[in-house]
Amino acid sequence: MMLQYRDLAKLKTKKIVFEDVIAVRDSVSLEHLKELSSKRRVIEDSINQTSFITEAIAREMSGGSTSRCEQERLRLENYLPLLENFISHADIVSNNSQMIRWTSQLKIQWSSVLSSSSFFNLTGPKFFQIDNLRFELGMALFLYGAVLRERALEFLPSDLKQSAFIYREAAGVFHYLAHEVLPSLHSAISAERPPEATSSVTSAISLICLAEAQAVYIRKAEETGNTGFGVLAKLHLGVAELLSEAVGALNSGIGEYKAISSRFLKFCFQIFKISTPCIFFFFQNIHKEFISSCKALHELRGHTYFSKGLKHDDQIGIAIGVLRDALSNVKRKMPGDDSWKTFFRKEIEHSADTLQKFEHENEFVWHEKIPSGDELPLLQGNEIVKIEPYRPKKWERELAFKT
Repeated sequence: MMLQYRDLAKLKTKKIVFEDVIAVRDSVSLEHLKELSSKRRVIEDSINQTSFITEAIAREMSGGSTSRCEQERLRLENYLPLLENFISHADIVSNNSQMIRWTSQLKIQWSSVLSSSSFFNLTGPKFFQIDNLRFELGMALFLYGAVLRERALEFLPSDLKQSAFIYREAAGVFHYLAHEVLPSLHSAISAERPPEATSSVTSAISLICLAEAQAVYIRKAEETGNTGFGVLAKLHLGVAELLSEAVGALNSGIGEYKAISSRFLKFCFQIFKISTPCIFFFFQNIHKEFISSCKALHELRGHTYFSKGLKHDDQIGIAIGVLRDALSNVKRKMPGDDSWKTFFRKEIEHSADTLQKFEHENEFVWHEKIPSGDELPLLQGNEIVKIEPYRPKKWERELAFKT
């Protein structure tokens, strides 16, 4: 049903020791800074693959979970509330020259999994440094959303309900990042930043997570067999509409990321079994063909269900017209790449077989007129998924800085 793209969480970061840079007034504040550094160090060691913790200890620390994604999720949920608290106190003295100097000395550095400069760097990942605490918060939240998305993938196909819910959680994290965290970061910096730190990219990923959640719901509906053809048709078209919205979000920020990697572009559209990288489609301005082709495929799936519903309601003439029109549309958008053609042909053959059966039955039994063009009914998609809002937690710790 969906490809499994797991690269979003493959971020790297450089070590930060808050108490080595930031001076505080009392021992309690110092302990709180050490706690913040300790929680971050666990994440550093994990994502940089420098941890010496055994699997047994990691499992014990995470309450018995053997899932690496779940363990990472818990690490981030222990760090993010402390980071939110630290930033809230730092904001109070944010205009102080000493705090600005401390932030610079922290050297907050993260790699990117979406930047082409990072992806094609053979000597190791490129690190971006932005001297702003919200860069740290933004990248930590991006990692958290990516880990949630991986966790959702782990529940496929054993627990579709839980998988869809976690996808919606991930969508909520990326939505919060795009609308609450990154806008203030954009206004505060002019330095080069990774695509992960742009609102357009995180908005697009939020929509993609929603599309994946809806695809899971469709899968569950198809497996139970209790959902009517008309509903399935609208749900498939709803997924295609969410994908179109994601493309719109990406297009709105083209100027923000001129060197975005082809792997991320592939991710944006792989929800629907598309597996060929589309770097050439994007950089040669052929990505519009790809987008329209992908959309046409899922409209075909939706209209195939729609036609089955019409036939079930004894409207076989209209059913034939709908399916003929859908097949005609998708054939006009056949891509040039051979591997893409293979997938297209498989989808087309399935719908064509259905059409042939309908035509045969109509020819020998019903003899209904076949409408075309404006005579055909229009089918609207239905987006049934909503984000699960991310509500940041803040563990209150008193911090008194020396300023």
